[in-house]
Amino acid sequence: MSAQKSKPTSVIGALFGFVGFSVLAGLLVTIGVTPAIAVAGMTASSTIGVFESIPEYIEIGKLQQRNTLYAKQGGQDVPFATLYSENRVELKWDQVSQSLKDAVVAGEDRRFYEHGGVDVTSLVRAGVGSLGGGELGASGGGSTLTMQLVRNIRIAQSQLIADPDERDAAYKDAIKTTIDRKLEEMKFAIGLEKKYTKDEILLAYLNIAYFGDQTYGVQAAAQHYYNKDASDLSNQEAASLIAIVQYPDTRNLSTPEKYEGNKARRDVILKSMYAEGFIDKETEEVSLATDVASYVVLTAPTQGCAAVTAPGAQYFCDFVKKNIKNLAVLGSTEEERLSNWNTGGLNVYTTLDLDLTSNAKSQLDQWAPASETRVRLGSVVDSVEAGTGRVVVMTQNTTFSELDNGDRTQTSVNFSTDRDYGGSTGFQPGSTFKPFTLIDWIEQGHGITESVDATPRTFYLKADGQRQAGWAPKNDDGSKPGQMAVTTATAQSVNTAYASMASKLDLNDIRDVAQRLGVHRADGGEISNFPSSILGTADEIAPLTMATAYAAIAAGGKYCAPIVVDNIVNDDGVALGGQAQECSQAVEPEVAAAAAKAMSGLWSNGTGRGALPGDGIEEIGKTGTTDKKESIWIIGATTKLATAIWQGNWTGPKVNLRSIGSPIKGGNYAATRAQLFKAVQTVNNTVYPGTDFPEANSRLVRGSGVSVPELSGSSVSAAQTMLKGLNLVYADGGTQPSALPAGQVVASDPVPGTVLSKGATVTVFTSDGSGAAAIPDVRGQSIANSKTAIAAAGFSADKVAVTGFAAGDGKNQCRVAATDPAAGTSVAKDSAIGLTLYGNPQGADPGGCK
Repeated sequence: MSAQKSKPTSVIGALFGFVGFSVLAGLLVTIGVTPAIAVAGMTASSTIGVFESIPEYIEIGKLQQRNTLYAKQGGQDVPFATLYSENRVELKWDQVSQSLKDAVVAGEDRRFYEHGGVDVTSLVRAGVGSLGGGELGASGGGSTLTMQLVRNIRIAQSQLIADPDERDAAYKDAIKTTIDRKLEEMKFAIGLEKKYTKDEILLAYLNIAYFGDQTYGVQAAAQHYYNKDASDLSNQEAASLIAIVQYPDTRNLSTPEKYEGNKARRDVILKSMYAEGFIDKETEEVSLATDVASYVVLTAPTQGCAAVTAPGAQYFCDFVKKNIKNLAVLGSTEEERLSNWNTGGLNVYTTLDLDLTSNAKSQLDQWAPASETRVRLGSVVDSVEAGTGRVVVMTQNTTFSELDNGDRTQTSVNFSTDRDYGGSTGFQPGSTFKPFTLIDWIEQGHGITESVDATPRTFYLKADGQRQAGWAPKNDDGSKPGQMAVTTATAQSVNTAYASMASKLDLNDIRDVAQRLGVHRADGGEISNFPSSILGTADEIAPLTMATAYAAIAAGGKYCAPIVVDNIVNDDGVALGGQAQECSQAVEPEVAAAAAKAMSGLWSNGTGRGALPGDGIEEIGKTGTTDKKESIWIIGATTKLATAIWQGNWTGPKVNLRSIGSPIKGGNYAATRAQLFKAVQTVNNTVYPGTDFPEANSRLVRGSGVSVPELSGSSVSAAQTMLKGLNLVYADGGTQPSALPAGQVVASDPVPGTVLSKGATVTVFTSDGSGAAAIPDVRGQSIANSKTAIAAAGFSADKVAVTGFAAGDGKNQCRVAATDPAAGTSVAKDSAIGLTLYGNPQGADPGGCK
């Protein structure tokens, strides 16, 4: 806002204006305010206490200016957003054209370089002129540039007041045209002239003045109306700008209807410039003959996040804006930070990468378009640098807009962030929450190669040591597995396996892991600790929060809260610093490495097959789907960057994303998330190429588990003794057909070598003896009779064969001397049986044995 003149309203008002100015002029004459006296601060008499009671000084101070946001593009810092309370760029003296300096003096205060802040001659003239006006000075001429600057300073100060009622009252007080207000302006003007040079005062006026159409200062005005800088203005352009300041709403150049009023005042200023010797006669004539429309190039300011043209960067811009209150480098209190931001003039260097953001946005528009008509589809990509928390990508499929015009493709709600920073209340993370159970599993001494019983059943979990109500989860694919390794359960996202793991842990500890990694509800509430919470179906969490948690795992357990500002440089070129990193070792590096190993199987034998770029860079990750399939996730991370992709119903009826075909590749939205992730991460990895993850410690891979021993062939009592010695529990699995003698152990579940947690149950199976028989005694019999006898005992005659000869006595040749196995031996019925026959006295084949 800025001061502007009002139109005359009454003869009585004009008379009052004349009398008022006469009183002011008389007072100034009485106190002897001449240029010299005014600057010296001398007074003629003590009778003017009212004048002396006014404070003498007012500071020019900082003006509200634009703030510019920068981001990386091609490795360079480039501006991408402009934010301000007032559209102003404060210039230095040599950045303002001489034509502007001359025009403002000629048009507003020709004796500017002669008076001491108050021009008595002008005051008297203004009083006489007010005979046709309705307020003090309505006809103009009474206020010097210095007095006008005072008024604009007071207006600018009013706009910095946070409370809207106080701000409005201060503004109304600043624009009053009463006698006491005019006295105050004169006293302050005299003070300004004592403290600042004439050039400083003139420059301050050019920077502070309002030029209509929400434009402040000559630089913003020159850019808005001419699309050029204030250093490059012609005389007629300069005069047209100065023509605006008296009546900024009616003489600005925003519409052709206002050109006539602007030209009339412009021409007065041009003639005055000639009269003062600033331009010659020829220049005056050429300038007067120039049509205003010939040099107006109206250029809309790119203020605000909705005006950001960098693809996909609008919501990040809004997130930065909402984080100003957290930037400690701008002040010690939230109020001070916001005040300094509103004052502006800051170059804010953010963490955003425009190239990666543009790619992510284009992929969302292809794979998850906001124009989808079957569901109100929202989707985001958030990428966070591991080990720093820097938000490198934040984009979504909709277009940022503060207006609620019913367009399904537009919203001001930022799906990536918490409610206080974008209006979203978050989304259930589904199975992407499982790594927090995995980490607690490892921290409690278990290993990632341990097997758990994933058989669907009722599980009883504990919270703070207290047993919870029974819980019977199902697997997403309806499967009913048995024993499986934790690595397999993680890759394939088996709910019942994770329920089995959680049954050996405490829900409060799992929640603690999540909170250490920065996980919190988007609405500010606490993370739940009831059984189903381990599957991510209890709490709504922002995608940025999940991306940051995975970045911590990828960074060896080092959690860093998300930050968006690397550095701020003020209008004096001083670097203030950036958003302070808030990092902590949330998880021990060895634990994080073991968790990462378990999470690396997602891409090869898990639910994320086909999602990796194929560039050889190691990644960890997890997919997630909510109960009703209305939200789907995929989160992956290299050692350098974590990327979270969420798609889901953001408002309206909930629709299963497995039932709606994706616009490309022919699959449904849930099925094509892998291709979407691959398209995003392929480009991300070119800028943030990760390294190999640290090798997992073998102790944590195995954990405190024990291997199931080989029990086959042992007695039941021996098996019980071995299992008890390993802190495993024996369970009788019944009998199985076996060649082993009845009662001997034939098998176990899990199989030998499987690593189990101590206390786990091993089911042992014994032989029923049905698979074995005793070898009959066929010694002295012929080959044919022997086979018949052996077949009668339950063996296969086809597996009976002559295998050798023994020394005979000439009478027993070709008769059976022995069997292998020996007669009476119990062996499997499908065993091969060898016959040794009597041969000649030398033990050789006598020939003819059949």
